[in-house]
Amino acid sequence: MTACPTGIAHTYMAAEKLAQAARSLGHEIKVETQGSIGAENLLSDNDVRDADAIIIAADKDVDRSRFVGKRVLAVGVAEGIRHPEQLMERVRNAPVYGRAEGDGAGTGSGAAPRPGGSGGGRERSVAYKALMNGVSYMIPFVVVGGLLIAISLALGGHPQADGGLVIPDGSFWKHINDIGVIGFTLMVPVLSGYIAYAIGDRPALVPGMIGGWIANTGSLYDSKAGAGFIGAIVTGFLAGYLVLWIKKVEVPKFARPIMPIIVIPIVATTALGLFFIYVIGRPISWVFTHLTGWLGGMTGSSAILLGALLGLMIAFDMGGPVNKTAFLFGAGLIASGNQTVMGMCAAAIPVMPLGQGLATLVRRRLYSEQERETGMAALFMGLFGISEGAIPFAAARPAQVIPANMLGGAVAGALAGTIGVTDAVPHGGPIVAVLGAVGGVPAFFLAVVAGSVVTALTTVTLVDVAERRKGREPAGARVEPVVAGGGVGGGAGGGGGAGVAARTAGAADFVPAAVGGPGRAAGGADADAVGSESSVGAEGNFGADGNFGADGNDVSNDGACDDESPAPEVLSGYLTGQTVKTQLVADEKEAAIREMAELVAATGKVADVDELVRVALAREAQGTTGLGEEIAIPHAKTDAVSAPVVGFARSADGIDWGSLDGTRARLVFLIAVPEAAAGDEHLRILALLSRKLMDADFRARLQGAEDGAGVLRVLGEIQ
Repeated sequence: MTACPTGIAHTYMAAEKLAQAARSLGHEIKVETQGSIGAENLLSDNDVRDADAIIIAADKDVDRSRFVGKRVLAVGVAEGIRHPEQLMERVRNAPVYGRAEGDGAGTGSGAAPRPGGSGGGRERSVAYKALMNGVSYMIPFVVVGGLLIAISLALGGHPQADGGLVIPDGSFWKHINDIGVIGFTLMVPVLSGYIAYAIGDRPALVPGMIGGWIANTGSLYDSKAGAGFIGAIVTGFLAGYLVLWIKKVEVPKFARPIMPIIVIPIVATTALGLFFIYVIGRPISWVFTHLTGWLGGMTGSSAILLGALLGLMIAFDMGGPVNKTAFLFGAGLIASGNQTVMGMCAAAIPVMPLGQGLATLVRRRLYSEQERETGMAALFMGLFGISEGAIPFAAARPAQVIPANMLGGAVAGALAGTIGVTDAVPHGGPIVAVLGAVGGVPAFFLAVVAGSVVTALTTVTLVDVAERRKGREPAGARVEPVVAGGGVGGGAGGGGGAGVAARTAGAADFVPAAVGGPGRAAGGADADAVGSESSVGAEGNFGADGNFGADGNDVSNDGACDDESPAPEVLSGYLTGQTVKTQLVADEKEAAIREMAELVAATGKVADVDELVRVALAREAQGTTGLGEEIAIPHAKTDAVSAPVVGFARSADGIDWGSLDGTRARLVFLIAVPEAAAGDEHLRILALLSRKLMDADFRARLQGAEDGAGVLRVLGEIQ
């Protein structure tokens, strides 16, 4: 089984390489692909039953439950591409999965690697994948809970004399609000539970979730505030690794069946719960108490300093003990007639979700589609003072987002304190100003806007720096949130993989490896007619009618294609003679992408070349599209193009593309599709290209084609 984080090119390259290796060694083979657009050629139960070994070349978590009792070799996906023959030999001596653990199920990252069972290839750390797994499951709870609360307040809330907003008990909107609160309440346990699940498999799910609930329930350890999402991250990792440790304990054979469903969950849950209550919870309670006292001693100090400090605290953990300390401190002073402190808090409260939502709009290329959607929800939540809308961003990128949040919160709090903003109700965000609870409304909005802008700009700067560093790594493909335990039937959001089942010649051994792959989806826009007339530029562009000239003139008699022998349709017509170039002028990546963007712009399908280049380079910053074997496939989904289009060009000297195998890219494809057609179409094109380009003979013929017509004939073999 091979799987890459995005389930696109490397998925099918690994599948093709494993298939080629098996055939060369005389094995019978079956390849299962589980890519980003679905699963194909699934291994049946009979395939798995007849197999005696599994190859897992994965950079993400994959479901191993159906391989219990089989020999399992786990490596990085790059190994499936670069050393498939060696994997075929090494898998014969791999350890049997599940023999010593007795858990009967599991995901890839949860099981500790055993000698001979893993190695080679670049792979994301278990901790990183576990964190992203928790975040991916938490996001729906944040979005659903936050939006339901915001909608119920907007449509069912009744303004009060003091400017507050109250939903009448027993009303329809009160019930909607209660449902939203449940979603928010479950958010923290879900984050903790699925972090634990990605580390320790199913037995870790219960202790992780219960541990997260305990972390978020301060009353269990005498604290007025729970530990929030930071506490959930701590309990998630503690639960996951505790379960892994318990699994290593040798138990009698008769007890193994009950270990994963009874013994491990009970022992881990009890131990983790008591540890948090008696060991971790006490310091949290102490911090809460002493922070409150410390803030009380600062009420007579500089308003700028106090506002900045409260803003820092509000923004730090968004619902955790530090946030709650500042909030309750401000709320408690309202009754004594001091509304200024709550005004500082009210200005800082919406800054985090508004700033993070704004960041996804300012630099869309830095964020995945799911993150951009979460950003829109965060903006809406921010308007209603729901700071938890920023938690998914903080949990996914704590090193970049939390400092940015704190800086923006400090700016908002300091400005509100300086100008003397007041708030008569224990709530924050623009909603309280609209309802009349805020004194100094213009200054309040100035503070909120300034803090949000600072947060957004700081976030995109820090994230951009981090992504650029990541993009310089040869295998720096960015990991999307990982669904632990995701099986072979992964849908559109699944990771990639390919699976093979091979029978050794002359023997009864059946060796499967699972790799994943996509389903099919029909393309988006009408293709260019291959026979349409096209002139040719001086840089060697090949016209759609098959005629080619070096000086821009139509040279009909010299072309290999004519009206009687039209050029073949390539990639559903998205690649035509108009988008083929036999020789790139550029000698570095960015210039090559721009040159190819200008090439495909000749079709009339590109409205903004600069935007197409920007999006393609943003994809490169997330991880190189240099696939090795002297191939690069930069791609972009953007509304800068009106219909799918594919360009191809060759480079005689090659271009440094940061490829997995260190080779320079000599065969370069550019794929551009509009946002509306981006779901499956560019993935389908990538899958077709990735498979065919693993054929060394095909690459040699493509490299050796004499002219544009020859290039099109070779590319016409892609089906």
